[in-house]
Amino acid sequence: MGDLLRDDVSSLFDPDSMGSLPDVRVPDVSVEGWQAVLDLVAEKGWKHQYSEGGTVLPVPLAEVVLSRPVDAECPNLLVWPADDVLAIFRFLDDEVVDFDVDLRELQGQEQLDALCGFLREIGRRLGRPVLMDGEGAYGHPILGFDVETDRVVLLMEPWVRWPSPISGVRRGCRPGAAPETSRLG
Repeated sequence: MGDLLRDDVSSLFDPDSMGSLPDVRVPDVSVEGWQAVLDLVAEKGWKHQYSEGGTVLPVPLAEVVLSRPVDAECPNLLVWPADDVLAIFRFLDDEVVDFDVDLRELQGQEQLDALCGFLREIGRRLGRPVLMDGEGAYGHPILGFDVETDRVVLLMEPWVRWPSPISGVRRGCRPGAAPETSRLG
């Protein structure tokens, strides 16, 4: 059985409510941590494509890409750890490995298991938590890889949806207490 069951967390993977590109991060790393991630991508043989602006190039060393001038073309590394699972690495900070995942592709249990495996591989390699926030909700993780349990765990309750009797618009609420985030961050 996987770390998370799609039926239990489907609301957390809804592009309409969470944004189509939630933010994933591994805080408190270094250029060496970034290089470890690049090495992992190569070692695992995950399909990938590095580009600067619109030009596809070989993947450089982390030190090279992270030392680029601020006004240089934007570097991106697209990684497909499995079919229909896309991670987009942005190289924004040498102390935080950051990437987005495309929720429009994560439509089933198989893709969710692949995403959890991907987060687990990165977390194991770096020995650090891997945290996923809703798009634009940086610092408010909804799930993450927990180093101690060696699993991807929920950090907030999934949303419960119901039709609004007033407007017919679907609304959400989080049942229970505030999310527990301290044990991973």
